[in-house]
Amino acid sequence: MTDSFAERLLAWHASHGRHDLPWQVSDPYRVWLSEIMLQQTQVTTVIPYYARFLARCPTVADLAAAPHDDVMALWAGLGYYTRARNLHAAAKKVMSDFGGVFPQPPEDIVTLPGVGRSTAAAIAAFSFNTRSAILDGNVKRVLARWAGIDGNIASKAIETRMWDLAQSLLPASQEMPAYTQAIMDLGATVCTPKKSACLTCPMQEDCVARREGRQLELPAPKPKKKIPERQTVMLMVRDGERILLEQRPPTGIWGGLWALPETPSTLEAEADFARRYGMNIALEPVLPELVHVFTHFRLTITPQPAHVVGANALKSDQTRWFTRHEALAAGIPTPLRKLLLLPSV
Repeated sequence: MTDSFAERLLAWHASHGRHDLPWQVSDPYRVWLSEIMLQQTQVTTVIPYYARFLARCPTVADLAAAPHDDVMALWAGLGYYTRARNLHAAAKKVMSDFGGVFPQPPEDIVTLPGVGRSTAAAIAAFSFNTRSAILDGNVKRVLARWAGIDGNIASKAIETRMWDLAQSLLPASQEMPAYTQAIMDLGATVCTPKKSACLTCPMQEDCVARREGRQLELPAPKPKKKIPERQTVMLMVRDGERILLEQRPPTGIWGGLWALPETPSTLEAEADFARRYGMNIALEPVLPELVHVFTHFRLTITPQPAHVVGANALKSDQTRWFTRHEALAAGIPTPLRKLLLLPSV
């Protein structure tokens, strides 16, 4: 019943889909921004960040010209900071390689940093009615259940099969924006990971997973891995009302953000800080530990307050003094924001 798949999905979406999202426009810049923000982040979390980002960078030219620190500050709290760095780099590429005009063909869109095949197809479908399939996590789940696709959906063979199936189900090009939103919505609101609302699903009539009672088996779950544990000591060094922050390297965890200097141990913190930064400090009582969970590991942070002793000048070009207000307005990681908002800090 593949011929009726798109027809049923579009009819369902007309009555039950999401129609009031702020990025449901034809402007490719706004669509692209939303697609990058929505990678591994829920709609309700993205909406306020999206609005703030557009207020500061309403066009791709504005984003390309924005200072790096401004971009990271706008993104701070959304996580997965490589997305922000790629977003900034992609805006510059649009200006340099495409004359400031956002590219239309998916094969051109996918050349932008941080844009994969599915994201490129979504941008093209929403912005230009391009007849090209998407295959994000929601769509993979819908198709795996509807077609009864067994096996690891991350494997090359299964992924190729799913791309072919997704392409074969597409409607006419003029319906692509609605269809693309519809299949995303079906996975996000009906065919959800842990509980499927099969009785309200437009695909229930011929869904293999429903017929065989395998909704929770498909798609096949990824093997669970034990999350590694890491520990660090973060130095909250103050000079009067100012706190010292260090800009992280452009890649890696919290790349490009302003963060607290780190040290392996409180026992060697004073000597380690003096050696690295050329400044003497005195430690104060530690604050309660803070646990921050990343996708691939769990980080236990020991916040170690300290204050400057003497008037030695900093020898690091990557550090800067901030007031608490300035720090909260900068691009800082979520754990630091939590620490700065503590009443005792």
